[in-house]
Amino acid sequence: MESRLNTQMIPHSKGREERLELPDDALREALVNALVHRDYRSTANVQIHIYHDRLEIITPGGLPAGMKAEDLGVKSVPRNPLLFDIFYRMELVEQIGSGINRIKELCEESGVKIPTFDVSDNWFTVVFNRKNVEVTPQVTPQVTPQVEKLLSILNREMGRVEIMEIMGYKDKKNFVKNILNKALNNDLIEMTVPDKPKSRNQKYRLTDKGKTLVIPVSK
Repeated sequence: MESRLNTQMIPHSKGREERLELPDDALREALVNALVHRDYRSTANVQIHIYHDRLEIITPGGLPAGMKAEDLGVKSVPRNPLLFDIFYRMELVEQIGSGINRIKELCEESGVKIPTFDVSDNWFTVVFNRKNVEVTPQVTPQVTPQVEKLLSILNREMGRVEIMEIMGYKDKKNFVKNILNKALNNDLIEMTVPDKPKSRNQKYRLTDKGKTLVIPVSK
């Protein structure tokens, strides 16, 4: 992950220091939180998406039952208490509920914009804004957040019905038009039976182009 980010050389009295454009402690905290709080019933992966203007860490599963978006940084309900206890004993996490505030504090100390936290029923996303980055047209505007999430779960050949279930979609027409076809048209995914688009055995997989937008971290 860090190899895909820019670094800056900071001079000081003893020489110079190499500093990552985003605070590595904040990135590490967000990644550990993703592993500890993810929904392990989901077949999707924790994902890191790196774009020219932002870095996203996407966690399968929304907030645990009993929590709302406004509760972030105020209170916490551990989804995986045994796993949290292991990470706590390894000194990889502090007390329950401290992760969000620690990420904000680390970013403020580094002079980096505080990340945003996007919550849905099936996903939790931390978005870090990159700074001092030379903008290059790496990502086509057609790659919507919904398409990004499709790419993040497509870690093997999967059928449409299975994809819709994981993403929480029930409207086939809307899913095909606004998500599946956009990914196909942008050469981000491909059919396993391209000669028969409507085949009952049709499945979808990432193309090489699609794989460049997804960095799998953990199941």
